[in-house]
Amino acid sequence: METRRLRLLVELSRLGSMRAVAEAVGTTTSTVSQQLTVLAREMGAALIEPDGRRVRLTPAGRRLAEHAAVILAAVESARLDLAPDSEPNGTLRVAGFATAIRAHLLPLITDLAGSHPGLHILIREHEPAEALERLAADEADLALTYDYNLAPSDPDPALHGTALWTASWGLGVPAHADVPDGADTLDVFARFRTQDWIVNSRNTADETVIRTLASMAGFTPRITHQADSLDLVQGMITVGLGVGLLPIGIPTFPDVRLVPLTGPRVTLRAYAVARHGRLAWPPLALVTDLLVQRTAATADTETGTADRGD
Repeated sequence: METRRLRLLVELSRLGSMRAVAEAVGTTTSTVSQQLTVLAREMGAALIEPDGRRVRLTPAGRRLAEHAAVILAAVESARLDLAPDSEPNGTLRVAGFATAIRAHLLPLITDLAGSHPGLHILIREHEPAEALERLAADEADLALTYDYNLAPSDPDPALHGTALWTASWGLGVPAHADVPDGADTLDVFARFRTQDWIVNSRNTADETVIRTLASMAGFTPRITHQADSLDLVQGMITVGLGVGLLPIGIPTFPDVRLVPLTGPRVTLRAYAVARHGRLAWPPLALVTDLLVQRTAATADTETGTADRGD
């Protein structure tokens, strides 16, 4: 069983079409089809079946794709084990949300330039889903992502997530809003049931949180506006366009009040995510460890920023 055939099956599971697989690996659709046919013969089971003009994996194909992801990760891990103590060199491609990059990764880069001059960090700013897509497509080595306790992300067996920091979020409302101190989350939400709601323009996680809490409070939120910048969210609140989630500790505009959400709480959880089999690669292992150390050093500190992923 050749690993390149397993790789084609994994790519078909991810991309969904022979043509897309061929483009991803730089070969022809005919070659992909032939190699998968050989793999099916080796396994003694049908791996794909027609689906209109396309194909899809059979149950056996899906199961083999799961095994293949583990096998390929093990092969990659074995290669890296040949030089486990090598000096971190080369380019580490990082895709992540703005706050993680600005507040946690950038402070490390100056020190790395002095301690590991052969290591270069390539940064691309992306929301979690975009960063994970780059990771899956091997266009990134490390993804800095987040989810919420009330909108957890679905784990991918091919990926490993290292927990970093957490941050509490509240509800940004007009400063004159009548919200008594100590009101619980569902009471706070119920007081704004007739308001428009502002959500992220590039990630659906906070919308899921809002819809979940609104449902628990007995109403369906009227979600109208979208904004990635938290400064823009505050500006919208200031002029009366609605209310929206904001991180506790962010500097607020004069006409904005940040109401804590105490029960249920809303907590953002940040992660460093990489593919299994690459975790021991020295540049990746070094930067991940440094991010964990930085998280531990600032565990009880929350800082506000002007971007959604805080």
